[in-house]
Amino acid sequence: MKRIVLWCLSTLSVLVLLFGYHTSTSSVLATKSPTAIVSSSTSSHSAASTNSKSTGSGKSTQAPKTSTVTGAVAQTQWGPVQVRLTLQGSSITKVEVLQYPSGNGTDSQINSYALPILVQETMNQQSSKIDMVSGATVTSTGYVQSLQSALDQVSA
Repeated sequence: MKRIVLWCLSTLSVLVLLFGYHTSTSSVLATKSPTAIVSSSTSSHSAASTNSKSTGSGKSTQAPKTSTVTGAVAQTQWGPVQVRLTLQGSSITKVEVLQYPSGNGTDSQINSYALPILVQETMNQQSSKIDMVSGATVTSTGYVQSLQSALDQVSA
C-alpha cells in the first residue's frame, strides 16, 4: 500500500513540474508579428551614396555603387525562403526576407522570432557564415541557402 501511495505522489509531482514549465521564448513569440522586423538597413552607408567625395588633389570620386540582388528561392519542407540584399560596394546595407514559411500559426510564431535574428546576424557578419536559430532550423537553412545565392551573384 505504501508503494502505491509513493508511486502516485511521485507521478503527480512529475506531471505538475512538466505542466508548470514555461519556455524562455513563449513571451517573445506572442509579442511580435511575422512581418515585424524582416528587413534591416544601416543608415551610415546611405548618406555616403548620395554624396561624392573629393580628394586632396582636387579630383572627385564617386561613392561605392549601390546594388540590389535577389537570392534564389530555397525550397524547404515547410515552404519557400527567399532573401534580397542591398549592397553598397561590397557591404551589405539592407536585408529583406521576401518569402518565408507562413502556412500555419506555428510558422508565424517561429519566423517572427527567427527572421529578425537571421537578418541581424547577416548585417553583423556581412556574409552567409551566420549562426542558425535554435527551433527554426528549416527556415535558417533555407535563409542561408538563399543568402549564399545572392552573395554568389555579387561576386560573379
